[in-house]
Amino acid sequence: MNVYIATGTLDFLKKIEKKYANEQMLAMLNENGAILLHETNGQTVFNEPRRFEVLESYGLLKKEGFVVMNNISVTNEGRPLFEHQFKQIAGTVVNTQGLTALRLLRPLSSNPYIIMTVWENKVLYQNWQSSNKTFDQLKVAFDGQHNIFTSVPNTNKYTIAEND
Repeated sequence: MNVYIATGTLDFLKKIEKKYANEQMLAMLNENGAILLHETNGQTVFNEPRRFEVLESYGLLKKEGFVVMNNISVTNEGRPLFEHQFKQIAGTVVNTQGLTALRLLRPLSSNPYIIMTVWENKVLYQNWQSSNKTFDQLKVAFDGQHNIFTSVPNTNKYTIAEND
């Protein structure tokens, strides 16, 4: 399974989503713009997307909710360790109230990895974030290891665009 991400105006991306209604696509919006995510076993319909392989998958992508994408740049040498450690702790997240989907996305042509979580709403994500230490566990798992990260992780948050 692969994920492809394209950027553009929301109107343009919604037209693509509507044109390919049989494909698994999600249009998302935040204060910086819009993206369209395409999850497929086949080829993408996008011309120049960011390309990812899905390494871990939980839940179905629904056309509603709140999306959090944690962008984590990892050295080539650190990739196997990062993937192994993430898989070890992923099970602690999937039963969280309000979480509807999770994807670990390995970049196919560049960095970063993306840990994508989809929530029923922003409040449930914030509740989990304030009380959960899962990503702290991931960080601790790498303490004492050689530095496998090439930059500080960053987070992008999106609202899934309503269907017309």
